[in-house]
Amino acid sequence: MTDFACYDLSMKIFCSGIGGIGLSAYAAHMRCLGHEVTGTDGSDSETVQDLLSQGIKVTLVQNAASVPADTELFVYSEAIPDSSPERKKATELGIRQMSYFAALGELTAGTDLIAICGTHGKSSTTAMAAKVFIDAGLDPNVVIGTKTADLGGRNWRKGKGNLWIVEACEYRRSFLYLKPTTILLTNTDGDHFDSFKNQDDYAQAFKEFISSLPKEGSVIAHGADTHSQEIITAAGKTLIDADTEALPTLSVPGVHMQQNAQLVLALAKLRQLPQQKTEESLLGFAGSWRRMEVKGETKLGVTVIDDYAHHPVEIRATIAAIKAQYPERRLVCVFEPHTNDRIIKLWKDFTSAFAGVGLVLVTKVFDARPDKDKEPADVAKLAAEIGKTCKVSCRPTGNLSKTKTALDQLLLNDDVLLIMGAGNSTKLAAAMVA
Repeated sequence: MTDFACYDLSMKIFCSGIGGIGLSAYAAHMRCLGHEVTGTDGSDSETVQDLLSQGIKVTLVQNAASVPADTELFVYSEAIPDSSPERKKATELGIRQMSYFAALGELTAGTDLIAICGTHGKSSTTAMAAKVFIDAGLDPNVVIGTKTADLGGRNWRKGKGNLWIVEACEYRRSFLYLKPTTILLTNTDGDHFDSFKNQDDYAQAFKEFISSLPKEGSVIAHGADTHSQEIITAAGKTLIDADTEALPTLSVPGVHMQQNAQLVLALAKLRQLPQQKTEESLLGFAGSWRRMEVKGETKLGVTVIDDYAHHPVEIRATIAAIKAQYPERRLVCVFEPHTNDRIIKLWKDFTSAFAGVGLVLVTKVFDARPDKDKEPADVAKLAAEIGKTCKVSCRPTGNLSKTKTALDQLLLNDDVLLIMGAGNSTKLAAAMVA
Protein backbone atom coordinates (compact mmCIF):
# COMPACT_ATOMS: atom_id res chain seq x y z
CA MET A 1 0.00 0.00 0.00
CA THR A 2 1.27 3.47 -0.89
CA ASP A 3 1.83 6.00 1.87
CA PHE A 4 -0.11 8.98 0.49
CA ALA A 5 1.22 11.16 3.31
CA CYS A 6 4.34 11.53 1.16
CA TYR A 7 2.40 14.12 -0.87
CA ASP A 8 2.37 16.38 2.20
CA LEU A 9 6.18 16.47 2.10
CA SER A 10 8.37 18.00 -0.56
CA MET A 11 9.64 15.44 -3.05
CA LYS A 12 12.16 15.63 -5.86
CA ILE A 13 10.19 14.53 -8.92
CA PHE A 14 11.63 13.92 -12.39
CA CYS A 15 9.25 13.80 -15.37
CA SER A 16 10.39 12.09 -18.58
CA GLY A 17 8.43 13.44 -21.55
CA ILE A 18 7.35 16.45 -19.50
CA GLY A 19 6.14 18.36 -22.57
CA GLY A 20 3.27 15.93 -23.09
CA ILE A 21 -0.18 17.38 -22.60
CA GLY A 22 -0.97 15.14 -19.62
CA LEU A 23 2.38 14.91 -17.86
CA SER A 24 2.94 18.67 -18.15
CA ALA A 25 -0.29 19.25 -16.21
CA TYR A 26 0.79 16.80 -13.51
CA ALA A 27 4.24 18.40 -13.29
CA ALA A 28 2.79 21.90 -12.94
CA HIS A 29 0.33 20.74 -10.30
CA MET A 30 3.05 19.05 -8.26
CA ARG A 31 5.23 22.16 -8.52
CA CYS A 32 2.26 24.18 -7.24
CA LEU A 33 2.00 21.81 -4.28
CA GLY A 34 5.58 22.61 -3.32
CA HIS A 35 7.49 19.70 -4.82
CA GLU A 36 10.77 20.16 -6.66
CA VAL A 37 9.99 19.17 -10.24
CA THR A 38 12.39 18.82 -13.17
CA GLY A 39 12.13 16.96 -16.44
CA THR A 40 13.13 16.40 -20.03
CA ASP A 41 11.46 16.40 -23.40
CA GLY A 42 12.55 15.67 -26.94
CA SER A 43 11.54 19.06 -28.34
CA ASP A 44 10.73 22.60 -27.36
CA SER A 45 7.12 23.80 -27.39
CA GLU A 46 4.75 26.38 -25.94
CA THR A 47 3.99 23.89 -23.18
CA VAL A 48 7.67 23.49 -22.32
CA GLN A 49 8.12 27.26 -22.29
CA ASP A 50 5.16 27.60 -19.95
CA LEU A 51 6.68 25.04 -17.57
CA LEU A 52 9.93 26.99 -17.56
CA SER A 53 7.99 30.16 -16.71
CA GLN A 54 6.61 28.34 -13.67
CA GLY A 55 10.08 27.59 -12.37
CA ILE A 56 10.27 24.01 -13.60
CA LYS A 57 13.67 23.13 -15.07
CA VAL A 58 13.29 21.36 -18.41
CA THR A 59 16.17 19.90 -20.42
CA LEU A 60 15.70 19.21 -24.12
CA VAL A 61 18.14 16.31 -24.11
CA GLN A 62 16.78 12.92 -23.06
CA ASN A 63 19.59 10.68 -21.82
CA ALA A 64 20.77 8.92 -18.68
CA ALA A 65 22.78 11.93 -17.53
CA SER A 66 19.59 14.00 -17.31
CA VAL A 67 18.25 12.01 -14.35
CA PRO A 68 19.35 13.52 -11.00
CA ALA A 69 20.74 10.88 -8.64
CA ASP A 70 18.66 12.24 -5.74
CA THR A 71 15.35 11.87 -7.59
CA GLU A 72 12.67 10.38 -5.33
CA LEU A 73 9.93 9.82 -7.92
CA PHE A 74 10.38 9.24 -11.66
CA VAL A 75 7.19 9.80 -13.69
CA TYR A 76 7.11 9.03 -17.41
CA SER A 77 4.66 9.66 -20.23
CA GLU A 78 3.21 6.76 -22.21
CA ALA A 79 5.49 7.77 -25.09
CA ILE A 80 8.59 6.80 -23.09
CA PRO A 81 9.39 3.07 -23.49
CA ASP A 82 11.00 0.79 -20.91
CA SER A 83 14.15 0.79 -23.01
CA SER A 84 14.70 4.56 -22.83
CA PRO A 85 18.06 5.63 -21.35
CA GLU A 86 16.31 7.65 -18.65
CA ARG A 87 14.14 4.80 -17.44
CA LYS A 88 17.12 2.45 -17.48
CA LYS A 89 19.06 4.97 -15.39
CA ALA A 90 16.19 5.32 -12.94
CA THR A 91 16.11 1.54 -12.55
CA GLU A 92 19.86 1.47 -11.99
CA LEU A 93 19.54 4.14 -9.29
CA GLY A 94 16.63 2.36 -7.61
CA ILE A 95 14.29 5.29 -8.12
CA ARG A 96 10.57 4.65 -7.78
CA GLN A 97 8.98 4.82 -11.26
CA MET A 98 5.41 5.19 -12.41
CA SER A 99 3.50 6.24 -15.50
CA TYR A 100 1.74 9.59 -15.66
CA PHE A 101 -1.68 8.07 -15.07
CA ALA A 102 -0.42 5.91 -12.20
CA ALA A 103 0.97 9.05 -10.59
CA LEU A 104 -2.24 10.98 -11.23
CA GLY A 105 -4.24 8.12 -9.76
CA GLU A 106 -2.10 8.18 -6.64
CA LEU A 107 -2.43 11.95 -6.33
CA THR A 108 -6.23 11.91 -6.68
CA ALA A 109 -6.91 8.82 -4.55
CA GLY A 110 -9.63 9.41 -1.98
CA THR A 111 -10.88 12.60 -3.61
CA ASP A 112 -14.20 13.50 -5.25
CA LEU A 113 -12.98 12.65 -8.74
CA ILE A 114 -15.12 13.34 -11.81
CA ALA A 115 -13.56 11.46 -14.75
CA ILE A 116 -14.46 12.17 -18.37
CA CYS A 117 -13.70 9.26 -20.70
CA GLY A 118 -14.63 8.00 -24.17
CA THR A 119 -13.28 7.63 -27.68
CA HIS A 120 -13.97 11.21 -28.75
CA GLY A 121 -14.87 14.49 -27.09
CA LYS A 122 -13.04 13.96 -23.79
CA SER A 123 -11.08 17.20 -23.88
CA SER A 124 -13.96 19.44 -24.93
CA THR A 125 -16.33 17.87 -22.41
CA THR A 126 -13.74 18.19 -19.62
CA ALA A 127 -13.17 21.83 -20.59
CA MET A 128 -16.90 22.55 -20.48
CA ALA A 129 -17.31 20.80 -17.12
CA ALA A 130 -14.37 22.72 -15.68
CA LYS A 131 -15.87 26.05 -16.76
CA VAL A 132 -19.29 25.19 -15.32
CA PHE A 133 -17.85 24.19 -11.95
CA ILE A 134 -15.48 27.17 -11.83
CA ASP A 135 -18.33 29.55 -12.66
CA ALA A 136 -20.44 27.90 -9.95
CA GLY A 137 -17.74 28.77 -7.41
CA LEU A 138 -16.77 25.17 -6.66
CA ASP A 139 -13.04 25.76 -7.24
CA PRO A 140 -12.13 22.38 -8.83
CA ASN A 141 -8.70 20.94 -9.49
CA VAL A 142 -8.50 20.25 -13.22
CA VAL A 143 -6.30 18.13 -15.49
CA ILE A 144 -7.19 18.20 -19.17
CA GLY A 145 -5.74 17.21 -22.53
CA THR A 146 -6.06 20.66 -24.06
CA LYS A 147 -5.70 24.31 -23.04
CA THR A 148 -8.53 26.76 -22.42
CA ALA A 149 -8.97 30.43 -21.62
CA ASP A 150 -10.95 29.38 -18.55
CA LEU A 151 -7.76 27.82 -17.16
CA GLY A 152 -5.64 30.83 -18.01
CA GLY A 153 -4.55 29.30 -21.31
CA ARG A 154 -3.25 26.20 -19.54
CA ASN A 155 -4.17 22.51 -19.24
CA TRP A 156 -4.46 22.38 -15.45
CA ARG A 157 -5.87 24.20 -12.47
CA LYS A 158 -5.09 24.00 -8.77
CA GLY A 159 -8.24 24.26 -6.67
CA LYS A 160 -8.41 24.58 -2.93
CA GLY A 161 -10.66 21.64 -2.20
CA ASN A 162 -11.11 17.91 -2.73
CA LEU A 163 -12.93 18.14 -6.08
CA TRP A 164 -11.11 16.99 -9.22
CA ILE A 165 -12.24 17.10 -12.86
CA VAL A 166 -9.94 14.92 -14.96
CA GLU A 167 -9.75 13.76 -18.56
CA ALA A 168 -9.36 9.97 -18.39
CA CYS A 169 -7.63 8.29 -21.34
CA GLU A 170 -8.27 4.64 -22.17
CA TYR A 171 -4.98 4.09 -24.03
CA ARG A 172 -3.20 1.07 -22.53
CA ARG A 173 -6.05 1.00 -19.98
CA SER A 174 -4.45 4.01 -18.30
CA PHE A 175 -7.70 5.21 -16.78
CA LEU A 176 -7.85 2.13 -14.57
CA TYR A 177 -5.37 3.86 -12.27
CA LEU A 178 -8.07 6.39 -11.40
CA LYS A 179 -10.77 5.83 -8.76
CA PRO A 180 -13.59 8.19 -9.73
CA THR A 181 -16.81 8.95 -7.90
CA THR A 182 -18.52 10.04 -11.13
CA ILE A 183 -17.87 9.09 -14.75
CA LEU A 184 -18.96 10.90 -17.90
CA LEU A 185 -18.77 8.57 -20.91
CA THR A 186 -18.82 10.39 -24.24
CA ASN A 187 -18.92 7.33 -26.58
CA THR A 188 -17.14 4.03 -27.22
CA ASP A 189 -16.58 3.87 -30.97
CA GLY A 190 -13.19 2.18 -30.64
CA ASP A 191 -9.61 3.33 -31.15
CA HIS A 192 -6.02 2.57 -30.12
CA PHE A 193 -6.04 -0.90 -31.62
CA ASP A 194 -2.29 -1.03 -31.16
CA SER A 195 -3.04 -1.58 -27.47
CA PHE A 196 -6.45 -3.29 -27.69
CA LYS A 197 -6.95 -6.65 -29.39
CA ASN A 198 -10.31 -5.73 -30.90
CA GLN A 199 -13.55 -3.86 -30.21
CA ASP A 200 -14.56 -6.33 -27.49
CA ASP A 201 -11.27 -5.81 -25.68
CA TYR A 202 -11.77 -2.06 -25.99
CA ALA A 203 -15.26 -2.31 -24.49
CA GLN A 204 -13.95 -4.53 -21.69
CA ALA A 205 -11.57 -1.77 -20.58
CA PHE A 206 -14.48 0.65 -20.20
CA LYS A 207 -16.49 -2.00 -18.37
CA GLU A 208 -13.63 -2.43 -15.89
CA PHE A 209 -13.36 1.33 -15.42
CA ILE A 210 -17.08 1.80 -14.80
CA SER A 211 -17.10 -1.22 -12.47
CA SER A 212 -14.52 0.57 -10.32
CA LEU A 213 -17.08 3.17 -9.28
CA PRO A 214 -18.19 2.97 -5.65
CA LYS A 215 -21.70 1.67 -4.97
CA GLU A 216 -23.07 5.20 -4.81
CA GLY A 217 -21.06 6.32 -7.86
CA SER A 218 -22.73 7.61 -11.02
CA VAL A 219 -22.12 7.20 -14.74
CA ILE A 220 -23.54 9.66 -17.26
CA ALA A 221 -23.79 8.82 -20.96
CA HIS A 222 -26.05 9.19 -23.97
CA GLY A 223 -29.02 6.82 -23.78
CA ALA A 224 -29.18 6.68 -27.58
CA ASP A 225 -25.67 5.23 -27.63
CA THR A 226 -26.65 1.57 -27.36
CA HIS A 227 -23.07 0.29 -27.32
CA SER A 228 -22.12 2.44 -24.35
CA GLN A 229 -25.38 1.56 -22.65
CA GLU A 230 -24.55 -2.15 -22.99
CA ILE A 231 -21.13 -1.58 -21.42
CA ILE A 232 -22.64 0.31 -18.50
CA THR A 233 -25.23 -2.41 -17.90
CA ALA A 234 -22.56 -5.11 -18.09
CA ALA A 235 -20.61 -3.17 -15.46
CA GLY A 236 -23.58 -3.42 -13.13
CA LYS A 237 -24.34 0.30 -13.14
CA THR A 238 -27.41 2.35 -14.04
CA LEU A 239 -27.09 4.93 -16.77
CA ILE A 240 -27.94 8.57 -16.15
CA ASP A 241 -29.22 9.54 -19.59
CA ALA A 242 -27.78 12.85 -20.84
CA ASP A 243 -30.13 12.70 -23.82
CA THR A 244 -32.99 13.78 -21.55
CA GLU A 245 -31.34 17.22 -21.59
CA ALA A 246 -32.15 19.52 -24.50
CA LEU A 247 -29.31 20.35 -26.87
CA PRO A 248 -28.02 23.64 -25.44
CA THR A 249 -27.17 26.81 -27.34
CA LEU A 250 -23.40 27.18 -27.61
CA SER A 251 -20.96 29.71 -29.01
CA VAL A 252 -18.90 26.96 -30.66
CA PRO A 253 -20.15 25.09 -33.75
CA GLY A 254 -21.15 21.46 -34.12
CA VAL A 255 -23.85 19.08 -32.98
CA HIS A 256 -21.12 16.94 -31.46
CA MET A 257 -20.21 19.84 -29.18
CA GLN A 258 -23.84 20.20 -28.13
CA GLN A 259 -23.89 16.49 -27.32
CA ASN A 260 -20.78 16.93 -25.18
CA ALA A 261 -22.56 19.78 -23.41
CA GLN A 262 -25.55 17.52 -22.72
CA LEU A 263 -23.28 15.36 -20.58
CA VAL A 264 -22.20 18.43 -18.61
CA LEU A 265 -25.81 19.53 -18.15
CA ALA A 266 -26.62 16.09 -16.71
CA LEU A 267 -23.56 16.30 -14.46
CA ALA A 268 -24.59 19.75 -13.22
CA LYS A 269 -28.08 18.46 -12.45
CA LEU A 270 -26.60 15.48 -10.58
CA ARG A 271 -24.48 17.87 -8.51
CA GLN A 272 -27.50 20.18 -8.00
CA LEU A 273 -26.02 23.20 -9.75
CA PRO A 274 -28.49 25.91 -10.87
CA GLN A 275 -29.60 25.08 -14.42
CA GLN A 276 -29.77 28.67 -15.68
CA LYS A 277 -26.26 29.37 -14.41
CA THR A 278 -25.02 26.17 -16.07
CA GLU A 279 -26.60 27.07 -19.40
CA GLU A 280 -25.09 30.57 -19.24
CA SER A 281 -21.70 29.08 -18.48
CA LEU A 282 -21.90 26.69 -21.42
CA LEU A 283 -22.98 29.52 -23.73
CA GLY A 284 -19.87 31.40 -22.64
CA PHE A 285 -17.59 28.46 -23.46
CA ALA A 286 -15.28 29.71 -26.22
CA GLY A 287 -13.64 26.43 -27.18
CA SER A 288 -10.14 25.15 -26.53
CA TRP A 289 -6.72 24.61 -28.04
CA ARG A 290 -6.70 22.55 -31.25
CA ARG A 291 -10.45 21.96 -31.12
CA MET A 292 -11.85 23.81 -34.16
CA GLU A 293 -9.54 26.62 -33.08
CA VAL A 294 -9.60 29.58 -35.46
CA LYS A 295 -5.95 30.61 -35.81
CA GLY A 296 -6.57 33.65 -38.01
CA GLU A 297 -6.52 34.53 -41.69
CA THR A 298 -3.92 34.40 -44.45
CA LYS A 299 -3.14 37.35 -46.73
CA LEU A 300 -5.67 35.91 -49.17
CA GLY A 301 -8.42 36.05 -46.57
CA VAL A 302 -8.34 32.28 -45.98
CA THR A 303 -9.67 31.36 -42.52
CA VAL A 304 -7.29 28.86 -40.90
CA ILE A 305 -8.71 26.37 -38.38
CA ASP A 306 -6.63 23.95 -36.30
CA ASP A 307 -8.25 20.75 -35.06
CA TYR A 308 -7.10 17.60 -33.26
CA ALA A 309 -9.33 15.22 -35.25
CA HIS A 310 -7.39 12.06 -36.09
CA HIS A 311 -10.14 9.40 -36.09
CA PRO A 312 -12.73 9.03 -38.89
CA VAL A 313 -15.67 9.80 -36.60
CA GLU A 314 -13.95 12.96 -35.39
CA ILE A 315 -13.11 14.02 -38.93
CA ARG A 316 -16.73 13.67 -40.08
CA ALA A 317 -18.06 15.59 -37.08
CA THR A 318 -15.54 18.40 -37.48
CA ILE A 319 -16.11 18.75 -41.21
CA ALA A 320 -19.90 18.87 -40.66
CA ALA A 321 -19.50 21.58 -38.01
CA ILE A 322 -17.19 23.74 -40.13
CA LYS A 323 -19.35 23.38 -43.25
CA ALA A 324 -22.37 24.50 -41.23
CA GLN A 325 -20.39 27.45 -39.86
CA TYR A 326 -19.14 28.55 -43.31
CA PRO A 327 -21.79 27.25 -45.75
CA GLU A 328 -20.90 29.52 -48.67
CA ARG A 329 -17.14 29.00 -48.67
CA ARG A 330 -14.94 26.27 -50.16
CA LEU A 331 -13.52 23.97 -47.49
CA VAL A 332 -9.93 22.77 -47.95
CA CYS A 333 -8.75 20.04 -45.58
CA VAL A 334 -5.25 19.02 -44.62
CA PHE A 335 -5.10 15.70 -42.82
CA GLU A 336 -1.99 14.49 -41.01
CA PRO A 337 -2.50 10.75 -40.36
CA HIS A 338 -1.61 9.78 -36.79
CA THR A 339 0.07 6.35 -36.50
CA ASN A 340 0.28 3.80 -39.29
CA ASP A 341 -1.60 1.27 -37.19
CA ARG A 342 -4.70 3.47 -36.87
CA ILE A 343 -4.78 4.24 -40.59
CA ILE A 344 -4.47 0.58 -41.57
CA LYS A 345 -7.04 -0.75 -39.09
CA LEU A 346 -9.62 1.98 -39.80
CA TRP A 347 -8.81 2.24 -43.51
CA LYS A 348 -12.35 2.06 -44.94
CA ASP A 349 -13.64 4.57 -42.41
CA PHE A 350 -10.90 7.04 -43.29
CA THR A 351 -11.50 6.74 -47.02
CA SER A 352 -15.15 7.79 -46.61
CA ALA A 353 -14.67 10.54 -44.01
CA PHE A 354 -14.08 13.55 -46.28
CA ALA A 355 -17.32 13.79 -48.25
CA GLY A 356 -18.40 17.32 -49.22
CA VAL A 357 -14.92 18.84 -48.99
CA GLY A 358 -13.57 20.97 -51.86
CA LEU A 359 -9.98 19.74 -51.66
CA VAL A 360 -8.08 17.31 -49.40
CA LEU A 361 -4.32 17.14 -48.87
CA VAL A 362 -2.90 14.16 -46.98
CA THR A 363 0.53 14.55 -45.39
CA LYS A 364 3.00 11.87 -44.41
CA VAL A 365 2.06 9.84 -41.33
CA PHE A 366 2.95 11.24 -37.92
CA ASP A 367 4.66 8.12 -36.61
CA ALA A 368 3.94 8.54 -32.90
CA ARG A 369 4.42 4.89 -31.99
CA PRO A 370 6.95 3.27 -34.34
CA ASP A 371 7.47 0.45 -31.84
CA LYS A 372 3.79 -0.52 -32.24
CA ASP A 373 3.48 -0.21 -36.02
CA LYS A 374 3.92 -3.47 -37.89
CA GLU A 375 3.94 -1.91 -41.35
CA PRO A 376 3.73 1.56 -42.95
CA ALA A 377 0.45 2.89 -44.28
CA ASP A 378 0.36 3.68 -48.00
CA VAL A 379 -0.49 7.39 -47.98
CA ALA A 380 -0.62 7.68 -51.78
CA LYS A 381 -3.15 4.84 -51.93
CA LEU A 382 -5.10 6.38 -49.04
CA ALA A 383 -5.35 9.71 -50.87
CA ALA A 384 -6.46 7.99 -54.07
CA GLU A 385 -9.20 6.05 -52.27
CA ILE A 386 -10.39 9.13 -50.39
CA GLY A 387 -10.71 10.90 -53.73
CA LYS A 388 -12.59 8.02 -55.30
CA THR A 389 -14.92 7.27 -52.38
CA CYS A 390 -15.70 10.88 -51.42
CA LYS A 391 -15.67 12.20 -55.00
CA VAL A 392 -13.23 14.90 -54.02
CA SER A 393 -9.86 16.10 -55.28
CA CYS A 394 -7.32 14.51 -52.92
CA ARG A 395 -3.55 14.30 -53.14
CA PRO A 396 -0.61 13.24 -50.97
CA THR A 397 1.78 16.08 -50.14
CA GLY A 398 4.60 14.60 -48.07
CA ASN A 399 5.97 16.48 -45.08
CA LEU A 400 4.46 19.65 -43.59
CA SER A 401 6.90 21.93 -45.37
CA LYS A 402 5.91 20.50 -48.76
CA THR A 403 2.27 20.69 -47.72
CA LYS A 404 2.60 24.41 -47.00
CA THR A 405 4.16 24.93 -50.42
CA ALA A 406 1.22 23.11 -52.00
CA LEU A 407 -1.27 25.19 -50.01
CA ASP A 408 0.39 28.42 -51.08
CA GLN A 409 -0.26 27.38 -54.68
CA LEU A 410 -3.75 25.89 -54.27
CA LEU A 411 -5.62 28.13 -51.84
CA LEU A 412 -8.09 30.65 -53.23
CA ASN A 413 -9.46 33.87 -51.82
CA ASP A 414 -12.05 33.29 -49.08
CA ASP A 415 -11.34 29.54 -48.67
CA VAL A 416 -11.63 27.92 -45.26
CA LEU A 417 -8.57 25.82 -44.42
CA LEU A 418 -9.17 23.07 -41.87
CA ILE A 419 -5.98 21.40 -40.66
CA MET A 420 -6.57 18.15 -38.76
CA GLY A 421 -4.25 15.82 -36.88
CA ALA A 422 -2.89 14.90 -33.46
CA GLY A 423 0.77 15.31 -34.36
CA ASN A 424 2.68 18.34 -35.65
CA SER A 425 -0.10 19.63 -37.92
CA THR A 426 -0.71 22.43 -35.44
CA LYS A 427 2.66 23.90 -36.48
CA LEU A 428 1.42 24.11 -40.06
CA ALA A 429 -1.71 25.94 -38.89
CA ALA A 430 0.44 28.47 -37.06
CA ALA A 431 2.75 28.88 -40.06
CA MET A 432 -0.17 29.61 -42.40
CA VAL A 433 -1.09 32.77 -40.47
CA ALA A 434 2.42 33.86 -39.51
